[in-house]
Amino acid sequence: MPWFPGAMSCKSKVAPSVDFDHSCSDSVEYLTLNFGPFETVHRWRRLPPCDEFVGARRSKHTVVAYRDAIYVFGGDNGKNMLNDLLRFDVKDCSWCRAFTTGTPPAPRYHHSAVVYGSSMFVFGGYTGDIYSNSNLKNKNDLFEYKFATGQWTEWKVEGRLVARSAHGATVYNDKLWIFAGYDGNARLNDMWTISLQDREQAYWEEIEQSGEIPPSCCNFPVAVCQDKMFVFSGQSGAKITNNLFQFEFKGHIWTRIPTEHLLRGSPPPPQRRYGHTMVAFDRHLYVFGGAADNTLPNELHCYDVDSQTWEVIQPSTDSEMPSGRLFHAAAVIHDAMYIFGGTVDNNVRSGEMYRFQFSCYPKCTLHEDYGKLWENRQFCDVEFILGEREEKVLGHIAIVTARCKWLRKKILQARDRQKQKSKLECNEENEESGSGSQKDSSGRSSRGPPLLEVSIREADAQPFEVLMQFLYTDKIQYPRRGHVQDVLLIMDVYKLALSFKLSRLEQLCVQYIEASVDLQNVLSVCENANKLQLDQLKEHCLNFVVKESHFNQVIMTKEFEHLSTPLIVEIVRRKQQPPPRVYSDQPVDIGTSLVQDMKACLEGAGHEFCDIILLLDGHPRPAHKAILAARSSYFEAMFRSFMPEDGQVNISIGEMVPSTQAFESMLRYIYYGDVNMPPEDSLYLFAAPYYYGFSNNRLQAYCKQNLEMNVTVENVLQILEAADKTQALDMKKHCLHIIVHQFTKVSKLPNLRSLSQPLLLDIIDSLASHISDKQCTEMSSDI
Repeated sequence: MPWFPGAMSCKSKVAPSVDFDHSCSDSVEYLTLNFGPFETVHRWRRLPPCDEFVGARRSKHTVVAYRDAIYVFGGDNGKNMLNDLLRFDVKDCSWCRAFTTGTPPAPRYHHSAVVYGSSMFVFGGYTGDIYSNSNLKNKNDLFEYKFATGQWTEWKVEGRLVARSAHGATVYNDKLWIFAGYDGNARLNDMWTISLQDREQAYWEEIEQSGEIPPSCCNFPVAVCQDKMFVFSGQSGAKITNNLFQFEFKGHIWTRIPTEHLLRGSPPPPQRRYGHTMVAFDRHLYVFGGAADNTLPNELHCYDVDSQTWEVIQPSTDSEMPSGRLFHAAAVIHDAMYIFGGTVDNNVRSGEMYRFQFSCYPKCTLHEDYGKLWENRQFCDVEFILGEREEKVLGHIAIVTARCKWLRKKILQARDRQKQKSKLECNEENEESGSGSQKDSSGRSSRGPPLLEVSIREADAQPFEVLMQFLYTDKIQYPRRGHVQDVLLIMDVYKLALSFKLSRLEQLCVQYIEASVDLQNVLSVCENANKLQLDQLKEHCLNFVVKESHFNQVIMTKEFEHLSTPLIVEIVRRKQQPPPRVYSDQPVDIGTSLVQDMKACLEGAGHEFCDIILLLDGHPRPAHKAILAARSSYFEAMFRSFMPEDGQVNISIGEMVPSTQAFESMLRYIYYGDVNMPPEDSLYLFAAPYYYGFSNNRLQAYCKQNLEMNVTVENVLQILEAADKTQALDMKKHCLHIIVHQFTKVSKLPNLRSLSQPLLLDIIDSLASHISDKQCTEMSSDI
């Protein structure tokens, strides 16, 4: 079914997770819907548990996914270690013992298992008789299980890899990678690898790691996403942290991903924990369960690798949530995560299997799109003149006024001055008729509208540019570790945030600076905070200096000798008599986000700064040129090539004009990334991502799911009208099918009487086709 009437010859069918190919100028999208039973995204579902006659309940085991089955190996049942191999068929939801031949690994737990090719590889773990507490030891053996034949084989490998359990393991680039764990005496943080391509040539090789290597740890998960390995939390000596580390396979470099910059009020990272699971899907890491400070939480945490942000996934309303647990195991098949077993409350082993349905929508590009607009400086209409040196920074009135009331006031004042100046110049030109500025044939000035000049004496260019970056993206660049100048720059930004009353930026700056204060820079930061009268930061630095573990190191530095006398006195007094801690019950004002501000802008707050008129079937809708260009390559190309003389643009999607309601849904998506809309709007907007050149097809993915899952008796008539108007024939057929099968209910809907005559005839035809000959005979006999 072609989306546009008069389809072109170049046709492509695009799945929701695939970006569009904009190089094909004549391509046209097809709306193909698959009506049937769908799994609600973010839904937990309890699957049949493992019966005791198949295999015992367990924890500290492993699971791997191969084709459409989950394989469970080893673990313990509370009394004994296990070495049986169970198989769960995800299509049939049935359990059985997997077929095996050969000698399996000895019973064990806290081992690792990975899939490579058509085999499962089991490494290490803890073996022995836990019931009698004898022969307990860690292993460094490696076993292969071939799924096709059920054959167990032990690999005899050269190398001096330390035996271990509770380690991390993954496969990358045809190699098995082993990281950290426990050797029976100490926790480790070494890394080893072995090629799985040739058993005869295999040997263990230790990897020389660099960067911010995680501390020695055990009972943590690892996951590979975007060619990097991630490690989250775990037991590290007496201290458990909630740090997330990333390892680059190519350079063997570790990086700790900082979370100190996460804004208060935004989702924090998960609590520190151990015995949890972490799996990768698409661009996300999903963390579930584990023991967190003597609790067993059951929230599902999600980390977005692209945006480096955490969130807690809200399960669907019909979810069957698993209880909190630790030492369970997880694997991914297709677009779902399967969790099996673990230790639940009162040290009870579980035999439960749960399925979690992922969502695989393309990422929201709102912040990136506005960020590119800032970086490229296209379509700028305001020029800020900054500080005594009168440095100039360009910007966009629509975004700046939406995000900052202080700058909005400055811009309005400058605009009033510009209008008065233009009026005076116009009067002077009228008096000097025949001389003055050159004009084109239309009578307008040959130059485009001048940039609005806004003078801000209290701001220098460098911190102001950081502030502007925040207005466009909600982010500022994290200071480089050990670079004092970076921290001092953020302090200048903080001063501006206070002046401009940007609460969200204030909080970000404070958290960035406090997270960056260390023994090397604390005195510089303290002195600068004192000079800028930033009392909160000064207080943080003073408390940092007088800490027992810091004080002697700080006062022995040369920087302390050159510190101003009043600050030295304050530090000495603070050390002798710390002030009482003051706790405030007042909630922290975290300000408004980019999404909230752009929503308000669209809903009326930005109306007086509109500079383009969008015409929908002749009806005008004011909008903002820079925002449209930032989010749509169609508008960006249009405004770059030419500007409509009357400042008006006709709106259509191909040859089809969307409904007013659907057009407003599209504007909400453009301005602030909103994807919530009635199903009938989704019919109109299914092709909009392609036609308007959005950064990806996120909107189309939502439209597709909205149509597949949300056609009901209550909205079927509205969707029928939209399907008829857009020539979405398969959707129209689906709506008619619902109408004839639920006609008793549909006939009572008030919208039925307002349908067009052709659609009413279509319904009558469908009803006539649906009525069988037997029913016709019965009806005629009643007459």
